[in-house]
Amino acid sequence: MTDLTESAPSNRFYPVARAIGLVLVGIGLLNTIPSIPGLDQFVQDLTGNPGFVIRKFPYEYFYPAAFVMMMVIVALNHSFFEQDRSGGTSKRVFAGFMDIALVVMAVVVAVSYMVEIDSICLIDQITGERAELIAKALIEEIEFAKLYGLPIPKTVDDPDCINTLGLWIFPVVGTGIVIFLAYNVRVWGLALVTVSILIAGYTLITILIWYVFGADDINKYLITKLGGEPRTLLDGLPNVRDVLVNTSQGLLGRFMGILLNTVFPYLVLGSLFGISAGGQSLIKLAFLWTRRLRGGPAHAAIVSSALFGTISGGPVVNVLSTGVLTIPMMLKRGFNKRFAGGIEAAASSGGQIMPPVMGVAAFVLAAMTVVPYREVIIAAIIPSLAYFGCLFLTVVFQARKQGIEPIGKKTSEMVLTGQDKLNLLMIFAPILLILLLLITPKEAVGCGPIGALFGVQTFIVEGTCRAPDLPYVFQLVQNSAGDAGSAGWWAVILLSGLFFLDRDFRKKPSQLIGAFADAGILISTLYLMFLSVSVIDFCLNFTGLSGFIARDILSMLHQFGTELQSGGFFLLVALFVTMLLAILLGMGMPTVPAYVNVALLMGPLVIGLGIAPFTAHMFIFFFAVASAITPPVAVAAFAAASITKADPMMTGFSAVRAGIVMFVLPFVFAFYPELLLIDAAKLDPTAAAGTATFLAGYTAGIDWFGLLLVGVRLIVGLYLLSSALAHFDKRAFGTVEMLVRIGLALAVILRVPEIHWPAMALALAYVAWHHLRGGTGAKQQAV
Repeated sequence: MTDLTESAPSNRFYPVARAIGLVLVGIGLLNTIPSIPGLDQFVQDLTGNPGFVIRKFPYEYFYPAAFVMMMVIVALNHSFFEQDRSGGTSKRVFAGFMDIALVVMAVVVAVSYMVEIDSICLIDQITGERAELIAKALIEEIEFAKLYGLPIPKTVDDPDCINTLGLWIFPVVGTGIVIFLAYNVRVWGLALVTVSILIAGYTLITILIWYVFGADDINKYLITKLGGEPRTLLDGLPNVRDVLVNTSQGLLGRFMGILLNTVFPYLVLGSLFGISAGGQSLIKLAFLWTRRLRGGPAHAAIVSSALFGTISGGPVVNVLSTGVLTIPMMLKRGFNKRFAGGIEAAASSGGQIMPPVMGVAAFVLAAMTVVPYREVIIAAIIPSLAYFGCLFLTVVFQARKQGIEPIGKKTSEMVLTGQDKLNLLMIFAPILLILLLLITPKEAVGCGPIGALFGVQTFIVEGTCRAPDLPYVFQLVQNSAGDAGSAGWWAVILLSGLFFLDRDFRKKPSQLIGAFADAGILISTLYLMFLSVSVIDFCLNFTGLSGFIARDILSMLHQFGTELQSGGFFLLVALFVTMLLAILLGMGMPTVPAYVNVALLMGPLVIGLGIAPFTAHMFIFFFAVASAITPPVAVAAFAAASITKADPMMTGFSAVRAGIVMFVLPFVFAFYPELLLIDAAKLDPTAAAGTATFLAGYTAGIDWFGLLLVGVRLIVGLYLLSSALAHFDKRAFGTVEMLVRIGLALAVILRVPEIHWPAMALALAYVAWHHLRGGTGAKQQAV
C-alpha cells in the first residue's frame, strides 16, 4: 500500500490539492480546539456576536462543507485525468468525467443533506416557511405552558422540512453511491470495495424481489420488505433519507463524526511525525537499550516499531519508516532475511494495538462500542504487552538457534548526541502528554500532591475528593482530561513547538506547513474509504442480514447444546469462523474497513453467543490487525520484503510465526475477559438495555488475585507456544517436543481447573528438565 498522500507522477493538480488540504486541516484543528476556559466568551465579546463559535462547529453545516472539500482534494490528488492523460481520447474523456462526477456528486449530496435534515431545511429557510413554522410552534408551546403553569419555553424542537427532494432523493443517493464506490476502486483498489458492492447488490436485488413479487411465501434472506400493501417506491423514502441524514449510519454520519471530532488531531500528528527527526534517534536509543540482549537489532526493531507504530498506526508506514534502519542491522548481525523481514512486519503491525494511540481503527472501535477511548487503551495494555513480549521471546530463540551473541559494547550507531536527545523529546513528550490526559479522571484534577503544592482547596464528598475552585491551568487540564480529541490536539500543538528544537528544522520551517497540507490529503483519502464502509453499514441496516444470520445460527446451535457462554465448543467454532472472515476480508486493505466489515457482519453472532459486545469487537479488531501479516496478501510483510529482497510470501509466513500470539490472544481474552481490565469487557449481552449485569462469575472491578493466576498461566502458555514454533529453546528439539509444547500450551489456557493446573505443573517440570539437560546446540541456519 502506498502513502495516502502520494499523487500521480507530475500531477499538475497536486499543489492545489495540498493548498486545500492545508485549509481543511486549519478548519479541522479549529473545530477540535479543547474547552479552554474563557476562550468562547472572549471570542464572542471580540466579535460582538453571542452566538459566534470558533470551535465545535454545528455538525449540520460543518459536515457537508468538510465533505465537499475532502472530495475536491481526492479528485485533485488522485485525478483520473492526470493519471490517464497519455491514453486515448475515449479514456481521457472518461477519466475527466470521473473527476468531475466525484466533485459534482459531493456538492449535490452536501446540498441535499442540508435540504433534508430537519435542523436546517435549506429550501424552507430560503422560502421563509421555516421561520413561520418555528414561530407558530413557539406560540403554541407558550400557550400550553401558560395553561398548565409550566416554565415559558424560549425554543422549540426542529419542525419537519416542508420542501424536500421528494422522489429525487433516489437518483441522488443511488448515483452518489455508484460514483463514490467507483472512485474507491481506483484509489484503494477493488479488494476494499468488493464487499461493499456485493452487499449493495444484495440489497437492491432483495428490494426488487419484494417490489415485484411481494412478501408472501418468500424466504427472508431473499427479500427486503420496505412497507405494506400496495407496494410503492415511496415505501423506501424514509430508508433512503436515512442514508443521507442519519447521524449514525448515513453517508455523513458517525464515520464523519469520528474522523472530524476525534481522530482528526491524531492523523495530523502522524503526518507531523513523518517530518520529525525523532525516528532515527529513537532507533539509536532502541539499539542502545538492547545491546546486551542476544537479539540486538531485532529487539531494537520491536521497541522502535512499538513506539513509532502507536503514533503512525499503519503497518506499512511503520515498516518503511523503522525497517529501513533496523532490517539492515539485523542482516548485518547474521539474522536470516526472511526472519528479519518477518519480525519487522510483525512488530510494525503490532503498533496498532500499542497504547496510547493505536491508530484510527481503535477510535472507530470506541465509537461503535460506545466505550470511552480511555477504557480502550486500558483494555489493550495486557494484550499489547503479551504480544511484544512474545516477539522478544521469538527473537531470543532465533538468536540462540543461530548462535548470535549480544554486542554488549556501545557502538557508533548507539551514540546519542545532544540533538538526538532533543529529537527524542519530540517522540516521547507528545505520547506522554496524550497518555497523561487520557488516563486522568476529570474529578481527580487538583486532588493530588501537585494540587496541594499549588494550594488548591479540596473537599471530601461521600468519600470522593472534589476541587471546585481550580486555578486556570488546572481548569485547562480538567477540561481536556479523558477526552481523546483534546489530548490529540494538545499533542499536535506541543509537537509543532518542539520541532523548533531541531536546528535543521529551523533552517526550513516550511516543512511544518507541508506536513499539515499532507495531513489534509491523508484525511480526505481516508474518508473516501469510510464511504465504502458506510455503504455496508446502511445496507445491512436496510436488509437486517446480520441479525438474520445471528438468530438462525444461534437457533441451530441451541439444538445441539446449551453451554455456549461458559466457553463451549460452539463458541470456539463461531470465533474461529469469525477469525477466518476477518483475515479474509482484511487481506490487502487497511485495518479500518477490515474491522468494520466483519464487526457489522459477524458481531451480532459473536455477541449472541454470550460474549460482551466490547470483547467481541476487540476480538474482531485484533484479527483485522493480524491480516496485515497474513499470506497471501500480507501487506506489511511485502513492504518488509522490499527492503530485505527476500521472497515476500516466505516473509509473510515468517511474520505469522513471529506474531502467532496475535492469532491466539483474541481467543484467550474471549474466554478470559478479565484480561481486558475493564467492566465493559465482562457485561452480559443478554441483559436488559441500560442495566450493568455481568457475565456469570464476574463482578465490577478487577479481581487482582484471579487476574494474577490467569496471567501466570498465559505467560507459561505463550512461552511454550513461541518456543514450539521456533523449534528451539535452550537447544533445538524435534517435532515430538514441538507437539508436546503446543499441547501443554493449550491445556494450560483451558478454563477447566482439573486440566489447567496439572498441565501447569507438568509444563514447568518439562521446561526445567529441558534446561537442565544443558547444551545450546550447534549454530543453525534459520528456517
